[in-house]
Amino acid sequence: MRLPIYTAAFTGLMASPALAADLELNLEIPRLTVAEYHRPYVAVWIETPDKAAVKTLAVWYDVKMKNQEGEKWLKDMRQWWRRAGRDMTLPADGVSGATRAPGKHQVVFKGGAAPLGNLPAGQYNLVVEAAREVGGTEVLRAPFQWPPKARATSSAKGTSELGAMSVTVKP
Repeated sequence: MRLPIYTAAFTGLMASPALAADLELNLEIPRLTVAEYHRPYVAVWIETPDKAAVKTLAVWYDVKMKNQEGEKWLKDMRQWWRRAGRDMTLPADGVSGATRAPGKHQVVFKGGAAPLGNLPAGQYNLVVEAAREVGGTEVLRAPFQWPPKARATSSAKGTSELGAMSVTVKP
């Protein structure tokens, strides 16, 4: 009688690595030589191939402005705002964060935990959109398969507000 219970427990342990998959974003925010530089607001989200938003992973904006005034500029990230942002309650725990300085940034999202823990299997795009005051906007997309069967990397390169971006999924 105990053998099926142990078998089920062992099978559950063997299946857990698929749930523990990671999605790693490497993103460069370029240093621009302009008269008036402001750090960009950035949204990172997952969408289906038909561009339907699935999950917002990160929103970097001026979270410390009094009276949440930083939130009023989020709509400048038009694609994210129309697909997911306007329906969010901000600041969102685990999603909202401060703007980032120019340079290279890495963010790792764990598959066994929120926000990727319940992402259904399928083909997706990781989308990064940046908007900067007295600047422009830019959107980058990198495709990925979830859950990953093997380590895979895809990349995109910005031309103005964003630099190089790579997305690596690891089982």
